[in-house]
Amino acid sequence: MLKPLHATFCYVLLLASCASSSRNSNNINQSAPLPVHHLEQGINPDSALAGKTALPLFDLPQSQDGEIILSEGFYEADFKSYCLQPGTPSPSSADAYLQAPLRGYHKDIVETILRNSLNRPDLQQRNIQLLLWSVVSGSDYSRLAPSVKSTARQLLSSKQIFALQGGMLGVAKTIAARFPETGVNSTFNDMRQLFELGNSSYEAYERIAVLRQPSVIHNTNHNREQWNLQDSGFYVRYFPSSYDRIKIQVYVPSGAVDSTGKKSGEFLLFDPVTTMAIPANSNAQRLGVGAPVADVIRKIIEIQKAPRSPKKLPPPNPNPNPKGIVLN
Repeated sequence: MLKPLHATFCYVLLLASCASSSRNSNNINQSAPLPVHHLEQGINPDSALAGKTALPLFDLPQSQDGEIILSEGFYEADFKSYCLQPGTPSPSSADAYLQAPLRGYHKDIVETILRNSLNRPDLQQRNIQLLLWSVVSGSDYSRLAPSVKSTARQLLSSKQIFALQGGMLGVAKTIAARFPETGVNSTFNDMRQLFELGNSSYEAYERIAVLRQPSVIHNTNHNREQWNLQDSGFYVRYFPSSYDRIKIQVYVPSGAVDSTGKKSGEFLLFDPVTTMAIPANSNAQRLGVGAPVADVIRKIIEIQKAPRSPKKLPPPNPNPNPKGIVLN
């Protein structure tokens, strides 16, 4: 009997260690390189846009999933943005921003919060930001303020909230919390302590998450006006004015879509939620993108997408009791 119990404890301890390691590696480290969409070398969009004024991006229709269906032209919109890397300076006019895939601890939950915020302009941005800070720092969901929990229930599924409450890894996370953390994780510890104390002042969280100091410029080869070329042939660039506001410009060159508004039979789609704006030349904030700042009338078009390949089912488990738990 002792041997199976010992094996179970070792399994949980190993799981906790892996969870701690995974969280540390998934938290967006400022020194870690991120894949970004490449810059166009042969074409300068600015020469084609000289003297042109950007049209409202949300005059374009959207898919049922919130993707913007693009047409040829030059567009822009102001979005609510969210700090996804606590402990870094707010963007300044010296920071150039690139684009990277959204990633990090509980990436799927972060993306769901951002995407569902598109349909809930009535929710306070501060409560959404607090919810995101609690998620990326791995804070105790039960300690969140009632207003933040209410926001979570309106943006997340019951399954995702269960995951934030600990889910099946609750025991492992309790053990993992005893492991020492260093470096950037000290900021996450500070955030968790604030949530643990039930501090109700947004400014207290903001002082930890958003450093009131200039960003450190370490690369002068990038500029704020540079464009990010997308694989589909259009361009995107980012102009954050603070950690909670960002202007996004999109340029679709002539010939990027055919007379039906498609490319190779598919609509040209831009999804700001699945990417984040990251500093190319400094240690400034990394930003997730949410709903537009101004209320907009969304024109939704149901579009057909190519079906995904069905997932292969895992083979049956030959051992129905892999943890070695003795059942009486």
